[in-house]
Amino acid sequence: MERNHAPLELSTVTDMPYNAETPLSALLDEVTDSDLVYIRNHFDAPKIELADWTLQVGGSVDSPQTLSLSDIRALPLKTLTMTLECAGNGRVSMDPAPPGTPWGYGAVSVVEFAGTSLSNLLNRVGVLEQAVEVVFHGADKGEAMPGRTEQYIRSLPLEVALQPDVILAWEMNGKQLSVNHGFPLRLVVPGWYGMASVKWLDQITVSKEQFSGFFQDEEYIYSQEEGTPEGEAVRSIRVRSLILESTQKEEGRVEIRGIAWSGERAISKVEVSWDGGIEWHKAELDKPSSRFVVQRWRYLWLSNESGEFTIVSRATDNANKSQPESNVWNRGGYGNNGPYGIQISI
Repeated sequence: MERNHAPLELSTVTDMPYNAETPLSALLDEVTDSDLVYIRNHFDAPKIELADWTLQVGGSVDSPQTLSLSDIRALPLKTLTMTLECAGNGRVSMDPAPPGTPWGYGAVSVVEFAGTSLSNLLNRVGVLEQAVEVVFHGADKGEAMPGRTEQYIRSLPLEVALQPDVILAWEMNGKQLSVNHGFPLRLVVPGWYGMASVKWLDQITVSKEQFSGFFQDEEYIYSQEEGTPEGEAVRSIRVRSLILESTQKEEGRVEIRGIAWSGERAISKVEVSWDGGIEWHKAELDKPSSRFVVQRWRYLWLSNESGEFTIVSRATDNANKSQPESNVWNRGGYGNNGPYGIQISI
Protein backbone atom coordinates (compact mmCIF):
# COMPACT_ATOMS: atom_id res chain seq x y z
CA MET A 1 0.00 0.00 0.00
CA GLU A 2 1.43 3.38 -0.99
CA ARG A 3 0.95 6.16 1.55
CA ASN A 4 2.46 9.58 1.96
CA HIS A 5 3.52 10.16 5.54
CA ALA A 6 6.44 11.28 7.64
CA PRO A 7 8.98 8.55 8.41
CA LEU A 8 7.73 6.26 11.14
CA GLU A 9 9.73 5.06 14.10
CA LEU A 10 9.27 2.97 17.20
CA SER A 11 7.98 4.75 20.29
CA THR A 12 10.20 4.07 23.30
CA VAL A 13 8.32 2.87 26.38
CA THR A 14 11.30 2.07 28.63
CA ASP A 15 15.05 2.48 28.08
CA MET A 16 16.38 -0.16 30.50
CA PRO A 17 15.43 -2.72 29.44
CA TYR A 18 14.54 -1.43 26.01
CA ASN A 19 10.83 -1.72 25.18
CA ALA A 20 9.16 0.07 22.29
CA GLU A 21 5.79 0.23 20.52
CA THR A 22 4.83 -0.04 16.87
CA PRO A 23 3.24 3.15 15.50
CA LEU A 24 -0.38 2.24 14.81
CA SER A 25 -0.30 3.60 11.26
CA ALA A 26 2.38 0.97 10.44
CA LEU A 27 -0.30 -1.68 11.00
CA LEU A 28 -2.01 -0.52 7.81
CA ASP A 29 0.64 -2.49 5.92
CA GLU A 30 0.06 -6.21 5.37
CA VAL A 31 3.29 -7.01 7.21
CA THR A 32 4.87 -4.62 9.71
CA ASP A 33 8.23 -3.27 8.63
CA SER A 34 11.03 -5.01 10.56
CA ASP A 35 12.28 -1.72 12.00
CA LEU A 36 8.78 -1.02 13.35
CA VAL A 37 7.97 -4.36 14.99
CA TYR A 38 7.39 -3.76 18.68
CA ILE A 39 10.16 -4.83 21.06
CA ARG A 40 9.52 -6.55 24.40
CA ASN A 41 12.50 -7.24 26.65
CA HIS A 42 12.28 -8.33 30.28
CA PHE A 43 16.01 -7.79 30.77
CA ASP A 44 18.88 -6.46 28.68
CA ALA A 45 19.25 -8.43 25.46
CA PRO A 46 21.99 -11.07 25.83
CA LYS A 47 25.12 -10.83 23.70
CA ILE A 48 25.40 -14.04 21.69
CA GLU A 49 28.17 -15.00 19.27
CA LEU A 50 26.82 -17.42 16.67
CA ALA A 51 30.13 -19.30 16.49
CA ASP A 52 29.79 -20.16 20.19
CA TRP A 53 26.04 -20.76 20.27
CA THR A 54 24.39 -24.18 20.51
CA LEU A 55 20.94 -25.45 21.38
CA GLN A 56 20.82 -28.15 24.03
CA VAL A 57 17.84 -30.52 23.58
CA GLY A 58 17.25 -33.13 26.27
CA GLY A 59 15.08 -34.41 29.08
CA SER A 60 12.51 -37.14 28.39
CA VAL A 61 13.81 -37.95 24.92
CA ASP A 62 15.43 -40.95 23.23
CA SER A 63 18.40 -39.03 21.89
CA PRO A 64 19.58 -35.86 23.66
CA GLN A 65 21.44 -33.61 21.22
CA THR A 66 23.54 -30.47 20.99
CA LEU A 67 22.72 -28.63 17.78
CA SER A 68 24.19 -25.73 15.85
CA LEU A 69 22.04 -23.30 13.93
CA SER A 70 23.14 -25.05 10.72
CA ASP A 71 21.82 -28.34 12.11
CA ILE A 72 18.46 -26.74 12.85
CA ARG A 73 18.29 -24.95 9.50
CA ALA A 74 18.70 -28.32 7.79
CA LEU A 75 15.23 -29.31 9.04
CA PRO A 76 12.19 -28.69 6.77
CA LEU A 77 11.44 -25.01 6.27
CA LYS A 78 8.23 -23.46 7.60
CA THR A 79 7.08 -19.86 7.10
CA LEU A 80 4.26 -18.28 9.06
CA THR A 81 2.71 -14.81 8.99
CA MET A 82 1.05 -14.01 12.29
CA THR A 83 -0.09 -11.34 14.71
CA LEU A 84 2.38 -10.93 17.57
CA GLU A 85 0.94 -9.12 20.60
CA CYS A 86 2.28 -8.47 24.08
CA ALA A 87 0.01 -9.62 26.92
CA GLY A 88 0.30 -6.14 28.45
CA ASN A 89 -0.84 -4.27 25.33
CA GLY A 90 -3.22 -1.48 26.39
CA ARG A 91 -2.26 -1.73 30.08
CA VAL A 92 -2.13 2.04 30.62
CA SER A 93 -5.82 2.42 29.76
CA MET A 94 -6.87 0.33 32.77
CA ASP A 95 -8.05 2.33 35.77
CA PRO A 96 -6.06 2.34 37.92
CA ALA A 97 -3.12 1.41 35.69
CA PRO A 98 -1.56 -1.82 37.03
CA PRO A 99 2.20 -2.03 37.61
CA GLY A 100 4.34 -3.28 34.76
CA THR A 101 5.67 -1.92 31.50
CA PRO A 102 3.33 0.99 30.62
CA TRP A 103 2.18 -0.18 27.20
CA GLY A 104 -0.19 1.91 25.14
CA TYR A 105 -1.80 0.15 22.16
CA GLY A 106 1.27 -0.38 19.97
CA ALA A 107 2.58 -3.62 21.47
CA VAL A 108 1.28 -5.53 18.45
CA SER A 109 2.69 -6.22 14.98
CA VAL A 110 2.09 -8.49 11.98
CA VAL A 111 5.23 -10.49 11.26
CA GLU A 112 6.43 -13.18 8.85
CA PHE A 113 8.64 -15.72 10.59
CA ALA A 114 10.71 -18.41 8.92
CA GLY A 115 12.14 -21.47 10.62
CA THR A 116 11.11 -25.05 11.17
CA SER A 117 8.19 -26.62 13.00
CA LEU A 118 9.19 -27.46 16.55
CA SER A 119 7.68 -30.89 15.95
CA ASN A 120 10.47 -31.62 13.44
CA LEU A 121 13.06 -31.17 16.19
CA LEU A 122 11.04 -33.15 18.73
CA ASN A 123 10.65 -36.01 16.25
CA ARG A 124 14.40 -35.94 15.67
CA VAL A 125 15.24 -36.43 19.34
CA GLY A 126 12.31 -38.79 20.04
CA VAL A 127 9.84 -37.77 22.76
CA LEU A 128 9.29 -40.42 25.42
CA GLU A 129 5.78 -41.64 26.23
CA GLN A 130 5.70 -40.14 29.73
CA ALA A 131 6.44 -36.58 28.52
CA VAL A 132 3.79 -33.92 29.21
CA GLU A 133 5.50 -30.56 28.60
CA VAL A 134 8.32 -28.90 26.69
CA VAL A 135 10.36 -26.28 28.56
CA PHE A 136 12.11 -23.41 26.73
CA HIS A 137 15.11 -21.60 28.22
CA GLY A 138 16.00 -18.13 26.99
CA ALA A 139 19.51 -16.79 27.42
CA ASP A 140 18.17 -13.59 29.00
CA LYS A 141 18.22 -13.18 32.76
CA GLY A 142 18.29 -10.45 35.34
CA GLU A 143 16.70 -9.00 38.44
CA ALA A 144 13.00 -9.86 38.17
CA MET A 145 12.31 -8.13 41.48
CA PRO A 146 14.58 -6.63 44.14
CA GLY A 147 17.06 -9.23 45.28
CA ARG A 148 15.77 -11.95 42.95
CA THR A 149 17.51 -12.98 39.74
CA GLU A 150 15.57 -15.05 37.22
CA GLN A 151 16.18 -16.54 33.78
CA TYR A 152 13.39 -16.28 31.23
CA ILE A 153 11.97 -19.80 31.08
CA ARG A 154 8.51 -20.96 30.04
CA SER A 155 6.83 -24.18 28.94
CA LEU A 156 4.15 -25.44 26.57
CA PRO A 157 1.92 -28.48 26.96
CA LEU A 158 3.24 -31.22 24.68
CA GLU A 159 0.08 -31.22 22.57
CA VAL A 160 0.58 -27.52 21.84
CA ALA A 161 4.32 -27.89 21.18
CA LEU A 162 3.58 -30.57 18.55
CA GLN A 163 1.22 -28.36 16.54
CA PRO A 164 2.80 -27.71 13.11
CA ASP A 165 2.39 -23.92 13.33
CA VAL A 166 4.56 -23.70 16.46
CA ILE A 167 7.99 -23.00 15.03
CA LEU A 168 11.62 -22.38 15.86
CA ALA A 169 12.36 -19.21 13.90
CA TRP A 170 15.69 -17.85 12.68
CA GLU A 171 14.31 -15.20 10.30
CA MET A 172 11.81 -12.36 10.57
CA ASN A 173 10.41 -10.67 7.47
CA GLY A 174 12.97 -12.39 5.27
CA LYS A 175 16.01 -11.34 7.28
CA GLN A 176 18.08 -12.86 10.06
CA LEU A 177 16.56 -12.17 13.48
CA SER A 178 17.88 -9.00 15.06
CA VAL A 179 19.26 -9.06 18.58
CA ASN A 180 16.11 -7.50 20.06
CA HIS A 181 13.91 -10.05 18.32
CA GLY A 182 15.75 -13.13 19.59
CA PHE A 183 18.90 -13.79 17.51
CA PRO A 184 19.87 -16.45 16.68
CA LEU A 185 16.79 -18.59 17.44
CA ARG A 186 13.40 -18.02 19.04
CA LEU A 187 10.19 -19.87 19.64
CA VAL A 188 7.02 -18.67 17.89
CA VAL A 189 3.59 -19.67 19.23
CA PRO A 190 0.81 -18.25 17.02
CA GLY A 191 -2.47 -17.39 18.72
CA TRP A 192 -0.84 -16.97 22.15
CA TYR A 193 0.35 -13.71 23.63
CA GLY A 194 4.00 -12.91 22.97
CA MET A 195 5.33 -14.07 26.34
CA ALA A 196 5.04 -17.66 25.03
CA SER A 197 7.38 -16.97 22.09
CA VAL A 198 10.62 -17.30 24.06
CA LYS A 199 13.58 -15.42 22.53
CA TRP A 200 17.31 -16.26 22.53
CA LEU A 201 16.71 -19.99 22.95
CA ASP A 202 19.67 -21.98 24.24
CA GLN A 203 17.99 -25.02 25.79
CA ILE A 204 14.85 -27.10 25.22
CA THR A 205 13.90 -29.72 27.80
CA VAL A 206 11.13 -32.26 27.35
CA SER A 207 9.63 -32.90 30.78
CA LYS A 208 7.49 -35.61 32.34
CA GLU A 209 6.37 -33.09 34.98
CA GLN A 210 4.56 -29.77 34.83
CA PHE A 211 7.03 -26.89 34.84
CA SER A 212 6.86 -24.23 37.55
CA GLY A 213 8.71 -20.95 37.25
CA PHE A 214 8.60 -17.20 37.85
CA PHE A 215 7.40 -16.27 34.35
CA GLN A 216 4.91 -19.15 34.33
CA ASP A 217 3.25 -19.15 37.74
CA GLU A 218 3.98 -15.78 39.33
CA GLU A 219 3.84 -13.59 36.24
CA TYR A 220 1.50 -14.00 33.26
CA ILE A 221 -1.47 -15.17 35.28
CA TYR A 222 -4.87 -13.50 35.62
CA SER A 223 -5.42 -12.28 39.16
CA GLN A 224 -8.33 -10.31 40.63
CA GLU A 225 -10.14 -10.19 37.29
CA GLU A 226 -13.91 -10.33 37.46
CA GLY A 227 -15.27 -13.42 35.72
CA THR A 228 -11.88 -15.15 35.38
CA PRO A 229 -10.70 -17.95 37.72
CA GLU A 230 -7.96 -16.73 40.06
CA GLY A 231 -4.52 -17.69 38.78
CA GLU A 232 -5.65 -18.72 35.30
CA ALA A 233 -2.69 -18.75 32.90
CA VAL A 234 -2.39 -16.02 30.29
CA ARG A 235 -2.42 -17.88 26.98
CA SER A 236 -4.63 -17.19 23.94
CA ILE A 237 -4.96 -13.68 22.58
CA ARG A 238 -8.37 -12.23 23.39
CA VAL A 239 -10.60 -10.86 20.64
CA ARG A 240 -9.66 -7.27 19.89
CA SER A 241 -9.91 -4.45 17.36
CA LEU A 242 -8.22 -1.13 16.65
CA ILE A 243 -9.18 1.82 14.49
CA LEU A 244 -6.12 2.83 12.48
CA GLU A 245 -7.31 5.53 10.12
CA SER A 246 -10.23 7.80 9.29
CA THR A 247 -10.36 9.60 5.95
CA GLN A 248 -12.89 12.27 5.01
CA LYS A 249 -13.81 11.49 1.40
CA GLU A 250 -16.17 14.41 0.92
CA GLU A 251 -18.58 16.39 3.07
CA GLY A 252 -20.37 13.99 5.40
CA ARG A 253 -18.56 10.86 4.14
CA VAL A 254 -15.85 9.36 6.32
CA GLU A 255 -14.06 6.06 5.67
CA ILE A 256 -12.96 4.33 8.88
CA ARG A 257 -10.37 1.55 8.63
CA GLY A 258 -8.94 -0.80 11.17
CA ILE A 259 -7.89 -4.30 12.16
CA ALA A 260 -9.27 -7.02 14.41
CA TRP A 261 -7.76 -10.28 15.66
CA SER A 262 -8.18 -13.16 18.06
CA GLY A 263 -5.93 -16.02 19.11
CA GLU A 264 -8.48 -18.81 19.19
CA ARG A 265 -11.00 -18.08 16.46
CA ALA A 266 -11.48 -16.19 13.22
CA ILE A 267 -13.16 -12.78 13.39
CA SER A 268 -16.76 -12.94 12.22
CA LYS A 269 -17.91 -9.36 12.74
CA VAL A 270 -16.64 -5.85 13.44
CA GLU A 271 -18.95 -3.00 14.39
CA VAL A 272 -18.43 0.72 14.91
CA SER A 273 -20.28 3.27 17.01
CA TRP A 274 -20.09 7.04 17.29
CA ASP A 275 -22.83 7.59 19.89
CA GLY A 276 -21.27 5.96 22.93
CA GLY A 277 -22.38 2.44 22.03
CA ILE A 278 -26.11 3.14 21.77
CA GLU A 279 -26.11 1.95 18.17
CA TRP A 280 -23.58 -0.28 16.42
CA HIS A 281 -23.04 -0.46 12.68
CA LYS A 282 -21.52 -3.45 10.89
CA ALA A 283 -18.25 -2.91 9.05
CA GLU A 284 -17.13 -4.60 5.84
CA LEU A 285 -14.50 -7.30 6.37
CA ASP A 286 -11.67 -8.04 3.98
CA LYS A 287 -10.88 -11.66 3.26
CA PRO A 288 -8.15 -12.71 5.73
CA SER A 289 -4.87 -13.77 4.12
CA SER A 290 -4.26 -16.53 6.70
CA ARG A 291 -5.53 -17.84 10.02
CA PHE A 292 -3.19 -15.99 12.36
CA VAL A 293 -3.03 -12.52 10.80
CA VAL A 294 -5.25 -9.56 11.57
CA GLN A 295 -8.66 -9.19 9.94
CA ARG A 296 -8.81 -5.89 8.08
CA TRP A 297 -12.08 -3.96 7.95
CA ARG A 298 -13.61 -0.68 6.80
CA TYR A 299 -16.77 1.30 7.32
CA LEU A 300 -18.10 4.19 5.21
CA TRP A 301 -19.92 6.58 7.51
CA LEU A 302 -22.47 8.87 5.91
CA SER A 303 -23.02 11.52 8.56
CA ASN A 304 -25.81 14.09 8.60
CA GLU A 305 -24.17 15.93 11.49
CA SER A 306 -20.99 17.91 12.00
CA GLY A 307 -18.85 18.29 15.07
CA GLU A 308 -16.53 16.22 17.26
CA PHE A 309 -17.13 12.48 17.53
CA THR A 310 -15.49 9.54 19.29
CA ILE A 311 -15.49 6.50 17.03
CA VAL A 312 -15.22 3.12 18.78
CA SER A 313 -14.97 -0.39 17.30
CA ARG A 314 -15.74 -3.82 18.69
CA ALA A 315 -14.96 -7.23 17.22
CA THR A 316 -16.68 -10.60 17.58
CA ASP A 317 -15.19 -13.99 16.76
CA ASN A 318 -16.99 -17.00 15.27
CA ALA A 319 -17.60 -18.43 18.76
CA ASN A 320 -19.61 -15.24 19.47
CA LYS A 321 -17.00 -13.84 21.87
CA SER A 322 -16.97 -10.04 21.70
CA GLN A 323 -14.89 -7.31 23.22
CA PRO A 324 -16.23 -6.12 26.58
CA GLU A 325 -18.04 -2.79 26.84
CA SER A 326 -15.25 -1.41 29.03
CA ASN A 327 -11.76 -2.37 30.21
CA VAL A 328 -11.77 -5.30 32.64
CA TRP A 329 -9.14 -4.73 35.33
CA ASN A 330 -6.72 -7.35 36.62
CA ARG A 331 -3.66 -7.08 38.86
CA GLY A 332 -1.13 -7.75 36.10
CA GLY A 333 -2.76 -5.63 33.43
CA TYR A 334 -2.93 -8.58 31.03
CA GLY A 335 -5.26 -9.29 28.14
CA ASN A 336 -6.94 -5.87 28.14
CA ASN A 337 -9.27 -5.96 25.15
CA GLY A 338 -11.65 -3.15 26.03
CA PRO A 339 -12.77 -0.62 23.43
CA TYR A 340 -10.35 1.70 21.69
CA GLY A 341 -11.64 4.95 20.20
CA ILE A 342 -10.38 7.86 18.14
CA GLN A 343 -11.55 11.45 17.95
CA ILE A 344 -12.60 12.88 14.60
CA SER A 345 -14.02 16.19 13.39
CA ILE A 346 -16.46 16.44 10.48
